[in-house]
Amino acid sequence: MSEKLQKVLASHGLGSRRQMEKWIVAGRVVVNGQTATIGDRADATDRVEVDGRRLTIRGAQVPRVLVMNKRQGVICTRRDPQGRETVFDALPRIREGRWISVGRLDINTSGLLLLTNDGTLAHRLTHPGTGMDREYAVRIQGTLTEEEMESLISGVEIDGEIQRFSDLRYYDGRGSNHWYHAVLMEGRKHEVRNLFLHLGYRVSRLKRVRYGPVVLPSRLRRGQFTEMGPDDLETLYGLLHLPVANLPDAGKPTPRSLLIPYPELPVQA
Repeated sequence: MSEKLQKVLASHGLGSRRQMEKWIVAGRVVVNGQTATIGDRADATDRVEVDGRRLTIRGAQVPRVLVMNKRQGVICTRRDPQGRETVFDALPRIREGRWISVGRLDINTSGLLLLTNDGTLAHRLTHPGTGMDREYAVRIQGTLTEEEMESLISGVEIDGEIQRFSDLRYYDGRGSNHWYHAVLMEGRKHEVRNLFLHLGYRVSRLKRVRYGPVVLPSRLRRGQFTEMGPDDLETLYGLLHLPVANLPDAGKPTPRSLLIPYPELPVQA
């Protein structure tokens, strides 16, 4: 059965459906020798080429999600002209498509990073309308007052925009170093650091510990990754109101869950 071309391309891990639509409009996709247009469909009998390279359509691929404990000093871009280590360097090879990072962590931020071969899943996880929050462990020198914590939750103006945490709690500390757990709904570039700096506190350590229902397991050492099992995949896709097929072999031993209970999310068009 044929499917919309942008869906076929996204399902092979080339990017989100929106990105694939832009590729089609830009003339980068050819179907059966003809430059594709929005509205075209394709199936396994069609010859699909992207930037001159043929894409083998094998139907719905097996969805995969990796959970990585990113090290500080590693970057999230696919290729770096400066030759620095990227999160993609150590990932297993996949036969079709490519790994896509779900959002990014800057070079000085460590912790939970999700990677998937499903562009539709990556797009839904990062879209602001999905309503999925992110939690960070933040180390600063000093302690916030109750008034300062309230201001960071109610919102402060930074560069002409109101920015805020949806939740902020003291976690632990000794001496001059103290840890807080801060929750954001979107996670703009350097937003956590900028919010603390707005009150005069410089962040000395920043680590993402949760992305929606996915938590960073304590057993996962820095630089390591683990793969989400079929039960967790089915739960995650269901939470995001996405259909899922061709789950990994359910006959294998079920790995420990990487998910926590999470509120129901709105259905997206």
